[in-house]
Formats: sequence, structure tokens, C-alpha cells
Amino acid sequence: MSTELEIGRRVRVKVPASSANLGPGFDTLGIALSLYDTVEVEVIDQGLVVEIYGEGEDVLPRDATHLVVKAIYSGLKAADVTAPGLKVTCTNAIPQSRGLGSSASAAVAGIAAAQGLAGFPLTQQQVVQLSSAFEGHPDNAGASALGSGVVSWTEIPVDGQSQPEYRAVSIPVHPDIHATALVPDFHASTQAVRRVLPSHVTHIDARFNVSRTAVMTVAIQHHPELLWEGTRDRLHQPYRSDVLPVTAEWVNRLRNRGYAAYLSGAGPTIMVLSTEPVDPEILEDAQAAGLKVLELDIAGPVGIEVLNT
Repeated sequence: MSTELEIGRRVRVKVPASSANLGPGFDTLGIALSLYDTVEVEVIDQGLVVEIYGEGEDVLPRDATHLVVKAIYSGLKAADVTAPGLKVTCTNAIPQSRGLGSSASAAVAGIAAAQGLAGFPLTQQQVVQLSSAFEGHPDNAGASALGSGVVSWTEIPVDGQSQPEYRAVSIPVHPDIHATALVPDFHASTQAVRRVLPSHVTHIDARFNVSRTAVMTVAIQHHPELLWEGTRDRLHQPYRSDVLPVTAEWVNRLRNRGYAAYLSGAGPTIMVLSTEPVDPEILEDAQAAGLKVLELDIAGPVGIEVLNT
């Protein structure tokens, strides 16, 4: 029989943004970034109250369809507890639908909040599993949940009926590496951007990406001088350039200057990983072109922070 949480119990969690793929590691590599959404949840006597401040406050739903709320209920169910009512307050700093893992962060925040309310019965792997299930791949959610860099993968059940198993392991990021995000002022639909990808790729391109993914895992941990080579990709970015021309232009512009730039997740954000600051003139040009510049650290080694219960 499920345990009902007492009225007045509360938790506040802080969850980082993330950048996925890192160039060649499609649905596999991710890093956590020092840009955070905060979610506070309080058990109330009945109903659901949702408050939203910051990014998305004008468009996100304030009912049970909100992703954070859905994730909270998923986490409470997994922990075998219930709540008579909930007040959920979201303070968002992560831009919505820009390739910075806003949806994954919301899912992780909801699962983490449920975990805190229930007394932390879930394992780290369960948090990754439950939060990744909302997107169908664990690169962003794994990074937000675990912090630092992650290598992730999905195990598809052979019976075709069981739920996929989402896995992620954290890897350290070289302390000299920082991130610079150039964020366009338009949204990108992950599903729409995925539709332009071909159903088949050549063996040569597959081999290219396997090798660069291996290089990237070494580059971010031990050899940042290999970041430019490690962010090369033939699997998805070339196909997305037609639907994200602004992003493609700035990725090419930065790479031609020697920066390890890539399409962050499904875009449209352009991400640069580097040990030295990006030339201020380039950033000024980007701002003049309407791009928001975010200079970020790598968040870690722990992704989720439970601030109080």
C-alpha cells in the first residue's frame, strides 16, 4: 500500500542545462552546463498549483500536462508514495527548445523532486531511467542528472514490448574546458529536426563518426587540444544545415577560426568548447546578429542539487 506524504513537506532542487551530441556522439555524448532551473515542490492538502517564472513563463502549461509535474508523478509512483496535493514552483533560466536540454532538465527536476519528497528511495540509475523515458534517449537527461560529461546508451528489449533501458555513466571533464553558447532567438522542434535525417548512412561516414566519438571522449577528459577534431561529424549536422541555416553558418564560421563548435542537441544553439575565451570580436558580431551569448562552466561532478527538504 502506498504511503501518503504529509502536508507541508517540501523540497527544492536545482538542475543544470545540458548540451548533447558534442558533434559526433549522436544520442550518446552529453555535458552538463552551469545554467540552472530550480523547482520547489510543497505537499498541500488538495489539488495542483503550478507557478512558473523566467524562461517559458508565458507559454508553459500550469496544469498536470507540465513536464515537471508529469515527472513528479512518475517519480512518486516509482517511490510508491502519493501526495494529497502539490504546489510546484518553477524558476527557469534554461532557454526553451534551443538545444540546451530544457525538456530533459524539467524531467530530471521532477524526478529529483519526487525523490526528495519520498526520502531518496530511488537509485541514481532509476533517476536516469525515469527522466530519460520522457525523451526516449538519455544523453541530455543523463548529463543533467549526473553532471560533468556523460556517455549514454539505450538497450532495446528483444521482445519489442518491454520498456527500453536507458543508461548513462559520468566521465570527468578537463578542468580547463569551458563552454560558450550562441543562442538564436527562435525555437527548434527536436522531432522536426530529426525528420531531415536519412534512414541510412554510408559505412565510411559511420566509421568516421565512431572514430571521432572515441576521440571526443579522450579530448574532454584528458586532451582538450583534440576538441576541434573530436567535434567533427558526418552523421547529423550536415543534414540539418538546410533547416537551421543560421546555426550552420555560425558553426562553420567558428570552426574556420579553429574553434570546436557544433550544433548543440537538435539546435538551434551553437556550442563552443574551448580552453581559451572566444575572441570578443566574434561574440560582438554574434550579438549584433541577434544571438544571445552565454559563457558557461561545465557543471559537475554532481548534476542535481537538493537544496532543502
